[in-house]
Amino acid sequence: MSEIQIKVVAFGIARDIIGGRELDLTLEQGTKAHEAMHVLKSQYPGFEQLTSLNLAINEEYVDDNHTIKEGDELVLIPPVSGG
Repeated sequence: MSEIQIKVVAFGIARDIIGGRELDLTLEQGTKAHEAMHVLKSQYPGFEQLTSLNLAINEEYVDDNHTIKEGDELVLIPPVSGG
C-alpha cells in the first residue's frame, strides 16, 4: 500500500501537545480521520488526555470516517472553554 503526506495544523492545547503549530505526517493511502488520530496519539500520548477534539480537513469539519488524501491539511481543534 502506498503512503501519502499530509500537513497537520494544531491549535490551543493540541499545539502544546505536538510542540508546535504544524507538522508533516505520513499515512497509508486510504487512512480515515480517526486512524490518523490513532497515529497521532501513538506519537503524542498527550492527546489521550483530551476528552474531545474536532477535526477539519482543508478548512471543513469532518467526521471520523472521512478519508484523508495526499496533500490534505488536517486541523486539530480542541474544545474551547471559558465564560
